[in-house]
Amino acid sequence: MLFLVLGRGKTGSLVAEVAHEHGHGVRVVGEEENRNATALTAPFLAGFDAVIDFTTPEAAVSNLRACLANGARVVVGTTGWYQHLDDMRALAARKQAALLYGTNFSIGVQAMFRVARELALAVPHYKFSITETHHIDKKDAPSGTALSIKQVLESANPGVRVDIASKREGDASGIHVIEARSVNDCIELKHEAFSRRGFAEGAVRAAEWIVGKTGTWDFQEISSKLT
Repeated sequence: MLFLVLGRGKTGSLVAEVAHEHGHGVRVVGEEENRNATALTAPFLAGFDAVIDFTTPEAAVSNLRACLANGARVVVGTTGWYQHLDDMRALAARKQAALLYGTNFSIGVQAMFRVARELALAVPHYKFSITETHHIDKKDAPSGTALSIKQVLESANPGVRVDIASKREGDASGIHVIEARSVNDCIELKHEAFSRRGFAEGAVRAAEWIVGKTGTWDFQEISSKLT
C-alpha cells in the first residue's frame, strides 16, 4: 500500500517509519508544504491508498475537508477539532470517502477505556477524577484522551461529573490517571506511554484497515478488530 502522512512532527515522522516497517510505501508532507491544504489536490490524492494526519487542530480541519471532498480514506490522530466532526462525517458520506478518527491510537489506551467503564459500573458511588500529563508542546488541554475517558465514565455512571486536571511537562508522551475515591479507600487506574510508538503502530494498523472502505468510525469502535 501507499500512504500519505501529513505532518513532519515527532509522531508523524514515527508513523512514516512504522509504515515502512510494515512494508508500505510512504510520502510525508509537512505543514510548510501544505498550507491551507493546497497540496491536497484530486490528482495528488488519487495515488494514495490512505492518508494519515498528525498535524495541528487548525491544519487538520483544512486537510480533512480537502481529502474527504476528493473521496480519500483518512485516519486522523490530531485532536482538538471535534467541533467540526458532524460536518466532516456528512462530507465523507456525500463523497463516498472514509474517515477514522480517535483521541488515542494506542491499543493499551483502548484497553484502558474498557477497564474504566467496568470500574465506573463496579463503584458507582465513588468520586471520579482524571489527571493527564503531556509534553509542553501539546496544543489542546484537556487532552482528547482525557475527554474520552471522561465520556466513558460519565456514560457508565450517569449524573456523575468527572473533573480533569491537565499538566504540560517536558517531553511526556502521555500519562493518564483515573482516580476513584470514597471515604474509605482510593482506586487508581494508570496508563503511561513510554514513547509515541504505540500511537504510531495503532495509526498504521488503522490505515491498513480503512483501505477500500467508506464511512466514519471512532477508533474505539474498531480497535478490538486490530488486536
